[in-house]
Amino acid sequence: MDIRVLQYFLAVAREESITKAAEALCMTQPPLSRQLKDLEEELGKQLLIRGSKKVTLTEDGILLRKRAEELVDLMEKTKAELTSSHENINGEIYIGCGETESISFLAQAAKNLQKKYPLIHYHIYSGDAERVMEKLDKGLIDFGLLVGQVDIRKYDSIRLPVKDTWGVLMRKDSPLAEKEAVTPKDLWDKPLIISHQTSINNEMFSWLQTDISKLNIVATYDLVYNAAQFVKKGFGYVIALDKLINTTGESNLSFKPLFPPLRAELYIVWKKYQILSRASNMFLRQLQEDLNSAC
Repeated sequence: MDIRVLQYFLAVAREESITKAAEALCMTQPPLSRQLKDLEEELGKQLLIRGSKKVTLTEDGILLRKRAEELVDLMEKTKAELTSSHENINGEIYIGCGETESISFLAQAAKNLQKKYPLIHYHIYSGDAERVMEKLDKGLIDFGLLVGQVDIRKYDSIRLPVKDTWGVLMRKDSPLAEKEAVTPKDLWDKPLIISHQTSINNEMFSWLQTDISKLNIVATYDLVYNAAQFVKKGFGYVIALDKLINTTGESNLSFKPLFPPLRAELYIVWKKYQILSRASNMFLRQLQEDLNSAC
């Protein structure tokens, strides 16, 4: 399977048209169609449904698109690493992170490094710990910022000198908004919106002091900003980390910490035994230098 053919396939999936994809690729339609047919014959699977108005993906085509995107991303990442020089360090650094204000540690390191090596560029991906670790394991990102109770034994890591605090995001007219903090019992009968990561977080459910099947979990989320829109409509209560959503001024939202307090550890991680690019090595050194200065 040629990487060039995978790029052709992704162009068709993106444009939903062989004609439009051929135009985007600066080639004619017949050879593009032939390449796609050859790919289907090689794999022994139908990948495309060629309709009169648009091309859609089969179930196998959807799977191939996901894998092809990962392969093409990895190829571009590798190419960028190999073309950087010792004299003038450049390249791409890929970072995956959960939603936390502590991303500022990485932002500061990037800012400081930018003064020395302005040709280094950064790509930030958001997601919970499971998704960040998946990208790390596949070599699609260089570093991950993980929040909370996660198994980091297969990674090299740096623990950040701060912790995030768990709490509940709610409307200001909620009865719980009058409390200083929220207890487990306060949430037992409430419609809860929790992150996908929280749904497998034993520490959180231990804090709640009840069986998960007895909780009224009405939704799960990846990004707390989106979950907050449901809270604004009175749909439920979001269990989230602090400082992620503005609750001041004219906002109709309120954030209350949990009691007993529950705090999340934060780790910068990267794959063990991985040979980092020169740009990534410089970033890691800068981050360690900044953290040592802050201590």
